[in-house]
Amino acid sequence: MTLTYSHLKLLNAAIDATPLIDNHAHPLLTPESVSDHPFLSIATEATGDALQDSKKSLSHVRTVKHLAGVLGCEQTWEAVEAAVERKRLESRDAWIKRCFEGIETILIDDGLDVEGQAEAYSWHSQYTKSECKRIVRIETVAADVIVRKLIERDGANLISLDENRIFEDFVNFLWEALVSFAYDRNVVAFKSIVCYRYGLDILPLESAKGSEARRELADIVYKGVKVTPGSPISGFSLQKRIAHPLLNSLIVRLAADAARGAEKPIQFHTGLGDNDITLAKSSPSHLQNFIRENPDLKIVLLHAGYPWTRETAYLAAMYPNVYADIGEVFPCISRQGQESVLREMLEVCPWSKILCSTDGHGFPEMYLTAITQLRSVLKTVLGELVETQQLDEKQAVQLVQDILFSNSKKLYNLETKSDLLNLSQLAITASNTNWNNHTIVQKLQSLNAKYLRVSWHDYTSSNKCRLIPIKQVFKTLSSGKPLTLSIAKASFGMTQIDTLIPQASATGMYTVHTDWSSLKPGPTKGHVSCYAYFTELDGSDSALCPRAILHKTMQKAAAQGLDFLLGFEVEFIVLERNPDASATSLDRFQTLRSDGHSWSVSRAFADWGRESSFTTAIDEILDSLDEAGIEVDQFHAENAPGQFELVLSPLPPLEACDSILHARQILESVAARHGFRVTLHPKPFANKCGSASHMHMSISSPGGDKPEVYEPFYAGILEHFRAITAFTYSNPTSHERMVDSAWAGGRWITWGTENKEMPLRKVEGSHWEVKAIDGLANPYFAVTALLTAGMDGIQRNAPLTWKDCEGDPARLSAEERAKLGIEKMFPANLREALQALQGDESLGLEPTFVQRYIHSKEGELALLEPMTAEDRRQWIMERY
Repeated sequence: MTLTYSHLKLLNAAIDATPLIDNHAHPLLTPESVSDHPFLSIATEATGDALQDSKKSLSHVRTVKHLAGVLGCEQTWEAVEAAVERKRLESRDAWIKRCFEGIETILIDDGLDVEGQAEAYSWHSQYTKSECKRIVRIETVAADVIVRKLIERDGANLISLDENRIFEDFVNFLWEALVSFAYDRNVVAFKSIVCYRYGLDILPLESAKGSEARRELADIVYKGVKVTPGSPISGFSLQKRIAHPLLNSLIVRLAADAARGAEKPIQFHTGLGDNDITLAKSSPSHLQNFIRENPDLKIVLLHAGYPWTRETAYLAAMYPNVYADIGEVFPCISRQGQESVLREMLEVCPWSKILCSTDGHGFPEMYLTAITQLRSVLKTVLGELVETQQLDEKQAVQLVQDILFSNSKKLYNLETKSDLLNLSQLAITASNTNWNNHTIVQKLQSLNAKYLRVSWHDYTSSNKCRLIPIKQVFKTLSSGKPLTLSIAKASFGMTQIDTLIPQASATGMYTVHTDWSSLKPGPTKGHVSCYAYFTELDGSDSALCPRAILHKTMQKAAAQGLDFLLGFEVEFIVLERNPDASATSLDRFQTLRSDGHSWSVSRAFADWGRESSFTTAIDEILDSLDEAGIEVDQFHAENAPGQFELVLSPLPPLEACDSILHARQILESVAARHGFRVTLHPKPFANKCGSASHMHMSISSPGGDKPEVYEPFYAGILEHFRAITAFTYSNPTSHERMVDSAWAGGRWITWGTENKEMPLRKVEGSHWEVKAIDGLANPYFAVTALLTAGMDGIQRNAPLTWKDCEGDPARLSAEERAKLGIEKMFPANLREALQALQGDESLGLEPTFVQRYIHSKEGELALLEPMTAEDRRQWIMERY
């Protein structure tokens, strides 16, 4: 049974997105020559009569399934052949492009093909991202030297020349040709098929220059001359191929010297091949002496040496100049065999020494199936290694990028147009795994979208967006490009009135990447919204991007085997427009008029459906949330005038933060259309309950409900709670809500089971509620801080020294609090919270982010502190 590990999103994204440098393949056939070669050969090395039997092989069956899936035809060889023929007739160019998808460049050995039957190596560059390069087959060069430099030069006179003269000329001409190729910028390597000629036991150079080698060469040359008595020479050809241990060893030795001088590798065919190979002599172990003798020559062992894979892996592991290619087994052996090859290679061989290839030749479909199978097997084998903790996911990502791309780029000194995605970019790719441009367009059309809002949440916890007409979105996506924006770096250094904090600059731009996995309809008809990641222009991580900061935190959690579910509550107060025409800008709204509004009172819904009542807006709010896929567990009235609460269903952390922000946008938008205003102000009325954004949290990974896991986690939060409040109580007005004996979480750091006076309320098992958070907090930052503190507790196995508090800490004596381990209070204001954050180095947050956050909050304080309490109240209500 083949296993896949779909939850390893970062690894799978790397496998799918990393461009492949095909370090060994052959040219495609010209359209005129295709019919002269058996298409059936794309999944086998068999030839002649044995080719028909290959239809009963596992490799053939698998290839048929892959091609049928791409072609949309029945899973039979006949259907695949017919469908491929249609593709060739419809557009050979488009079909080749499809088959070459994901290939960065191909290093092409063009010495296999009869002149005129195959396309030139450079022709293939039109289908790859980077320019294709050439691999020179040295036996073909040697044969060409014999024909062009010896036979055609001297013709019948060769028969009268002695074998020493022939040999010396051959060596000189071959050396000149090899050196010329070695320093050709388009040639990246030599390749030898000595394996086919007699085997891989390369003989010493002294022996290769002896009399036996000279006689063999002379015999080859003499037999290449055809002379008809009484007439001019009728033709020249190589009647006898070069297949002699001494002569072939000489060719390899000369090529090795030329390659070494130009610092280019030499590839050796090893193992798997067609039936004219001497199988017993194709094991790369025969090359060991040659490898030892040439420590400064880079040697590539092709085709995993199959079936001698372990020998290949051993040589690459033991000798710094040896590399192991894992090509040709894709697609020429079964899936189980391919998995076994990869596992055996990784048993001993460093992944920095492993290269990949398709060994594609003649038909583009071979490239397609080889690439598809290679990526599929990588997911299975590497997923297994991560699951069994032999690798972590980041190491597996590095392995993938090295094998598919980096190792070949470095070895062959290649210039490429593509760069590898870093972890943040892979995270974006992973979140958009099921979103290609075609499916995005289809989704947007199904939502009847007229405008796309690309949104982000900044350091002042203000929701920002760019509105893009859907025609522009379609125009970009139809070109094959991703939808990105450029946003000023100042966006993460501005106050609510768009003034820059001193530590930010007006210089520089970010690239904003849409995260299509967050796409939701709304907040109004015809609009759809998604959230985004920010990166530097070169694609590297932005240390300040709120969503990226949380995503990295989740990666760290996953590395510890931790998953979480979060459910937010959204408390808000509804205001109605002030009917007084003379109202100033600061009192445009007034408290919602209602009769006896209080917590959970049904009277709040008594006028449901009455025109101009807020209950009409509630109906639309709940419908809009449902349409957006945001599940609401409950909706009820809260204590303060016009105050209500939405309870959202639990989600993984990033999705939970996206959902609460989108829910707030829907609330604000629908209320405004009905003439109302909603505010998240934490304490708009001094004598009434304030509004929070309580967060329910549970550890959803296996074992998370065990006290030995969740108690250290929540102990970590309690230990760092003073610093955490810089994020959860992020505004001066936040601390106005933090009062004792009002179900607001109070001022004392502690916890209690089902105790609503606690800042941290245990519900059941690992399900706890964080009450010390309000709607002015940036949820990405708040969640990052809470999870980071909890994971620190788990890493240190922090003891839960606080006892379960059943009462109200504010009403306990100092002695009673001491017995419960209640010793510290929350910061009294935002400045004190920022000082606690600055001093809590063990919390483990990224310093660049922390410093920017502190500076941003200091900028806000400089703006808000000079205001009167009433001016500040109105100012906050306008913006939140």
